[in-house]
Amino acid sequence: MVGTARLLGIDWGTSNRRAYVISAEGKCLLRHDDAQGALAVDGHFPESLHALRGMLGIDALVPVVMSGMVGSAMGWQEVAYLDSSVALGRLPETLVPVSGTPGCYIVPGYCHRSHGGVDVMRGEETQLLGAVALQHGDGWYVLPGTHSKWVELSGGVIKRLSTYITGELFASLRRGGTLAPLMNGGDDDDDAALREGAGRAQDGEALSHTLFEARARVVAGDAPASGTRSYVSGLLIGTEFAGRRESSEDEMPALHLLAAEGLEAPYLQVAQMLGYSTQLINPDQAYCAAMARFVEELWP
Repeated sequence: MVGTARLLGIDWGTSNRRAYVISAEGKCLLRHDDAQGALAVDGHFPESLHALRGMLGIDALVPVVMSGMVGSAMGWQEVAYLDSSVALGRLPETLVPVSGTPGCYIVPGYCHRSHGGVDVMRGEETQLLGAVALQHGDGWYVLPGTHSKWVELSGGVIKRLSTYITGELFASLRRGGTLAPLMNGGDDDDDAALREGAGRAQDGEALSHTLFEARARVVAGDAPASGTRSYVSGLLIGTEFAGRRESSEDEMPALHLLAAEGLEAPYLQVAQMLGYSTQLINPDQAYCAAMARFVEELWP
């Protein structure tokens, strides 16, 4: 068994899985990443967890706390969303036991309703709890990814939540359609094209139009094809910033950026270009800080 392990925390997403072995003091003893997300496991969650325990040397008596898509309809056990009025600090007391698997729990996600709209999250709430535990406090949090989240916290409560399918849409555009040939050639990182796309997104035009324009500017000879991938990335990320600006009374609030390695750079560039100050938060540190709270709940 690994050291003084008191908890195995698992961020179990659709495509990937990240596991953290947490000590009695709430410290991360070991971190493990693999591609055994919900799709790859294909319903065999108990068997996959058993194999993971064996690989990490974690005793069967050590509790497991799981977050993310493991609690969705495609996961191990569907867990109802909490209403966004429930403070993040109450997450440890809302853990849902996994039926038939003693010592295993799932963190519920959140559902937010406002002005007739509805939005949800699964997994990000755990990172947000960790950020609050690390004393990052109130304000706007940005969590880039397949489904990027913009969350406003006040007193540890979710006041606003907006999700953008930025990563999913970017991947779809690269896979097929008229933009794909342009996006799969040229430079991976064209900072000027990224900023140009982000700037165009601030003009208030419909995204369906500006995405078409990304191709038109190339075929008309107004822009090189080599920068198309970065330009489209800028359009999509810039659209997130434009959406926040339209939904908030604050002009240029400070942003807390919870971004995995590789995702932080374009968001930082766009934030800087638009005049935002940004504080980076390591998502692994935030997740482990949340797990420390769950250790306190399960080992009082």
